[in-house]
Amino acid sequence: MRAITVQDREAGDYGLSLAELPHPYAAENDVIVEVHAAGFLRTEPEWPVTWTDRTGRDRTPSVLGHELSGVVVELGSGTTGLTLGQRVFGLTDWARNGSLAEYAAVEARNLAPLPADVDHVNAAALPMPGLTAWQALYDHAHLQAGQSVLIHGVGGSVGSVAVQLARETGAHIIGTGRSADRDLAGTLGVHDFLDLDNDHLEDAGEVDVVFDVIGGEILDRSTALVRSGGTLVTVAAPPTIQPAGARAIFFVVEPNRDQLTQLLPLLRDGRLKPQVTTVQDLSAVPTTFKQHTRGRTIITLK
Repeated sequence: MRAITVQDREAGDYGLSLAELPHPYAAENDVIVEVHAAGFLRTEPEWPVTWTDRTGRDRTPSVLGHELSGVVVELGSGTTGLTLGQRVFGLTDWARNGSLAEYAAVEARNLAPLPADVDHVNAAALPMPGLTAWQALYDHAHLQAGQSVLIHGVGGSVGSVAVQLARETGAHIIGTGRSADRDLAGTLGVHDFLDLDNDHLEDAGEVDVVFDVIGGEILDRSTALVRSGGTLVTVAAPPTIQPAGARAIFFVVEPNRDQLTQLLPLLRDGRLKPQVTTVQDLSAVPTTFKQHTRGRTIITLK
């Protein structure tokens, strides 16, 4: 099968190439998915789990990409909950070969059924930003209607989905970004927008929840904005400063079938729109990885 792999952690391009690999093996509780569309992050070659498995053993050449949408073509021993020929989408294990391949081995529990009226491109764009935003706002921050939330990076894939979920919740949303993100922020439902290049972050005032995807100085300064009893949640790095009288949480997104299932109605109704700006063939990935475009790039294989 064709796949996008990286082979050399020290090389400038990580040895990234379109390669031929053996068909994946379906272990116990796995399924083999014929991938129709896949998403990826350009930071994946920087992750330790891209190069080693959970025991620390080298696993190169590694297949990139961890979001996918496709069709189940094989069931591993003991696999339940999914059937052959079923349309599915989900987020794959970070420490296993990923989705930028014609076929992928995935734990069945990491996949959710995909209705026939949802296209594979939008389905592949949803798992990472959708689950990250859901787990940040609901599992960790327990965001509720009437609360205020400061969401950093609203022009990005995760931040934009977080805004849309916060809007559905009925929260007051303050969004940050660059000046070019202002119009998008208003379209998504941001009530107040702060331009990180020209405005003062502290003008946000105290909020119940901060969701950070940027880290660094922005994360540090945000701790002073969380009111007593509130929560700061970040996916960028463990906070070095604790907010007074509030919680600070760092987490890594996890696959979750139930949450994907709950996100689907919002996607189908058009109330949740992943920011997909580019759709390309698998062969374009080596070039695409070197480019930095706004919005998501989704790769189609069928």
